[in-house]
Amino acid sequence: MGRFKPQSTAPVPEKVILVGVDLGDSEWSLEDSLGELERLVATDGGEVVMTLTQRLDAPVPRTFIGKGKVEELVASVRSTGADVVVFDDELTPSQQSNLEKALGEPIKVIDRTALILDIFGVHATTHEGRLQVQLAQLQYVLPRLRGMWSHLVGEQTRGGIGGRFGQGESQLEVDRRLVRDRISTLRHELELLERRRNVQSKERWDSGVYRVALVGYTNAGKSTLLNRLTGSDVYVRDELFATLDPTTRALQLEEGRKITITDTVGFIQKLPTTLVEAFKSTLAEVRAADLILLVVDASDHNEGKQISAVEEILKEIGAEQIPRVLVYNKCDAIETETAQALQRSHPDAQLISAREGTGLRGLLHRVAREASNGDVTMTVLIPYEKGLLMRMVHERCQMIRESYVQGGLMATVRASARMHDTLLPYQVEDVPEPGEDGSPFLEGSQEHGDAE
Repeated sequence: MGRFKPQSTAPVPEKVILVGVDLGDSEWSLEDSLGELERLVATDGGEVVMTLTQRLDAPVPRTFIGKGKVEELVASVRSTGADVVVFDDELTPSQQSNLEKALGEPIKVIDRTALILDIFGVHATTHEGRLQVQLAQLQYVLPRLRGMWSHLVGEQTRGGIGGRFGQGESQLEVDRRLVRDRISTLRHELELLERRRNVQSKERWDSGVYRVALVGYTNAGKSTLLNRLTGSDVYVRDELFATLDPTTRALQLEEGRKITITDTVGFIQKLPTTLVEAFKSTLAEVRAADLILLVVDASDHNEGKQISAVEEILKEIGAEQIPRVLVYNKCDAIETETAQALQRSHPDAQLISAREGTGLRGLLHRVAREASNGDVTMTVLIPYEKGLLMRMVHERCQMIRESYVQGGLMATVRASARMHDTLLPYQVEDVPEPGEDGSPFLEGSQEHGDAE
């Protein structure tokens, strides 16, 4: 036994060289953008061994970077033994092809978009998520078929970063027409799923449930916050795009109102347009929300830029008009002076630490206040045979006073606009308390008071 050394079966991370070009047109510094790209590579299982940068007024049409920088890149690949070169900006199909020819087989050249799509391919767990990722991947691959498809088919057995495109597809699908047919099929399937989601969304609307969506930059701590608020066990990990498929959980506020909270996919700067389009059915959860909690990592020095990136995507999906509350998370990781400065600059923001559980009570009070905006006070008489409606009143409304009378449940409540419409047929004039005028109330009268 001692003669044999055990061999590790752990996969060897691919060596990656990052390439960034400063074009002077981004609010993100090149250093910060490449730092984020390195985290994306780590999430996809790679190891960055070198970073090359260049300052240009405009990309070079043939290779994106200058001729001298291409030669430097070739030398760097050989000296480091790199397997993959990742560009921080999107490459055209011809630029990618020319770079691969310059570097030679079997070096892979991919861009930020391909890397993000690859990560999404790993993290998609639901049927809908996999369909959306496959659609985005095929839309990305289609214009690159000639120079890229055979390379990708070859990589299916090798795997690794950028190697999951076309996963499960046969070589016959090299044909553009078949790829377009597949894209059409995927779009049709996603449309059907979106219709089903819209029906479920309408049912939640009709039920009067107040819907809250957690949105924010990737790794801002949305899943941790959802777990803290609802006691659920959504997957949490310190990596980009750990959560891809939306997760909805129910929560009852102190006033008795029941709400739903949905954790959504994290956003990122330079999020591929094809991905935003493919994930529109999932992002519909955000569009259908009554309130958005925009979660930000308070410990990140780019927090302002992250907010801008999220706001831009909310605008893209038509959710910019939905009321939202800015939530600074991870405040346990910043100095007291920094937290005070954030509060001064954003007086309406909520400062919390989902990991430590601090600030959550104030956040829930804020959610309750937002949920009660537009509420109306009304007195209703719900017949005993309307058991489901009685339960809805207790779950969806703020109960002020209730009594059981001969005709059913007599309740004075604060109801949302939706619940007001549902309860309108049962509205009655406000009545005195039991015993004040001999009205036929039964035992069980209860005064709740105003929870405001």
